[in-house]
Amino acid sequence: MTTANVSWPRPAGRLELRLPTAELLDRVLEWRNRPEVTRWLLHTTVEPEAFRTAWLDSIADPTDHSAIALLDGEVVGTGSLSLSDAMGQSHVPDGPWRGAEADLGYLIDPAHAGAGHATEIARALLSLAFDELGVRRVTAGCFADNTGSWRVMEKLGMRREQHGVRDSWHAELGWIDGFTYAMLAEEWRAG
Repeated sequence: MTTANVSWPRPAGRLELRLPTAELLDRVLEWRNRPEVTRWLLHTTVEPEAFRTAWLDSIADPTDHSAIALLDGEVVGTGSLSLSDAMGQSHVPDGPWRGAEADLGYLIDPAHAGAGHATEIARALLSLAFDELGVRRVTAGCFADNTGSWRVMEKLGMRREQHGVRDSWHAELGWIDGFTYAMLAEEWRAG
């Protein structure tokens, strides 16, 4: 894995991905805690000041590539790409498993849902992971009932690797199924 400097802002289809600022985060918070957004999140309602602090702190974290998505200056969503070590034998301290994986996430303002923005955000972050950061594998997960989310992953060519039967607790629905998707760098390049 490379620790290349990532340049921001960066294009994401029709969108632009920017590093978080207090102003942009305030605009995210206008919709972030709405029930139609939190319904499919593990971390449901967030406390605004803690949310701002975590996002602003992420800028200095070389393993966190979180961004705010804008369309013509309007905040329409967020994306996250968090690097981590793959499973590996620890007696090889600088082995290729260090920083070889990433976890992908995205969130869309309900006013902009269904317009392809999640796909644009995720595609741009997959490109960042594989083409610039040298990650070998990216994963993403969702509740199985969150059809919109898993359709984004499948549209991007990610493969469903796990169908966890009643492995996820949902406040409204009880124990429900969860999906895990993944993509390897060579699959991205073959794309």
